[in-house]
Amino acid sequence: MPRLSLYKPEKTNDFNFLDKQIAEMFTVGGTDIHIHKYLGAANLPEGEADAVQPQYDELNPTNIQDLLFLENRDRKYDVDVYTHRAIYNVQDIDFDLSQFGLFLSNDTLFITVHINSIVKTIGRKPLPGDVIELPHLKDEHALNDASVALKRFYVIEDVSRASEGFSHTWYPHLYRLKLKQIYDGQEYKDILDLPADEESDTTLRDVLSTYDKEMQINNAVIAQAEVDAPLSGYEMSHFYTVERKDDGTVALEEIDGENLTTDIINSIEGREGYSGYLVNYGDGEPPSSNAFGNGIQFPTSNQIGDYFLRTDFLPNRLFRYDGTRWLKVEDNLRETLTNNNQRQTQKAGFINNIRQSQIGGETVEERQSLSKALRPKADN
Repeated sequence: MPRLSLYKPEKTNDFNFLDKQIAEMFTVGGTDIHIHKYLGAANLPEGEADAVQPQYDELNPTNIQDLLFLENRDRKYDVDVYTHRAIYNVQDIDFDLSQFGLFLSNDTLFITVHINSIVKTIGRKPLPGDVIELPHLKDEHALNDASVALKRFYVIEDVSRASEGFSHTWYPHLYRLKLKQIYDGQEYKDILDLPADEESDTTLRDVLSTYDKEMQINNAVIAQAEVDAPLSGYEMSHFYTVERKDDGTVALEEIDGENLTTDIINSIEGREGYSGYLVNYGDGEPPSSNAFGNGIQFPTSNQIGDYFLRTDFLPNRLFRYDGTRWLKVEDNLRETLTNNNQRQTQKAGFINNIRQSQIGGETVEERQSLSKALRPKADN
């Protein structure tokens, strides 16, 4: 008699029998999932591809759009949605206390699907990038539009053979999919642009995205920050120092038994410990609100102690006349901390430069890599 063995080098009728029984269990006890099939990364517009972002002849889910960061940002999905059966364990919202602090771990799901059935349904094995929709998790009593509210979309992050899917014949029958909730990002534009309901023009992005609310929160934080700290640097307009006479004594006046200052010092420059970036007033105004002029050139008639703000300097620079020459007092470095191009510093005019230039006969923006613009063209 031949030796008894459940394992065979080839898949026999025993494997086929078990596989059909397992598939039937998914039909009986599983739940529907909608699969948005990932087709591949879209090509860049003509002329923008390079060694980092190559062009491909056809859509293929194994292509990599950005070879430097290993990302597929411009993803294309099949317009058809595939329905399949899957099984997973529904989990409660629990806190993960295995580390310092509290962490929620309910945004990751592990779903089991039948291998042969899902390959037959979508035409290939599931891959990272495929998006899974769980229709049974739709909240029908949400506070917004209940008909399209809170659908659950997850993207596949990893695919492996489930350990419980190996039968007596030692062949696998099940895939274990690791899923993560999707977000309103560039990768899922094809899916989020789909209509959320057949009877309205609302898109899935309008229902699922938290962008508008996050922008409201962000703008409120910026508005409050501008009130609390309208300008960079230190607010020193309320600080005063006592002026010293030529002989080194302090100008004091005794009134009712108390010593009071008669003059407020006009400058703290040259004092040890009072120099450095943004330590002085830094607002382009003379100390103690002394009168000053401004313009693109110094006036011709001057008196000792006059202040003048040169507006042709970037940032604007304040000078004081000592009788012989104009001495620099400070630069107007106190600018708004909000990121915009209205600030009179190099942060706006150089770092955030959006102006265009002509380099090698081509129009180049500062945001574009100069090395890319100056790269010699290949000979035809």
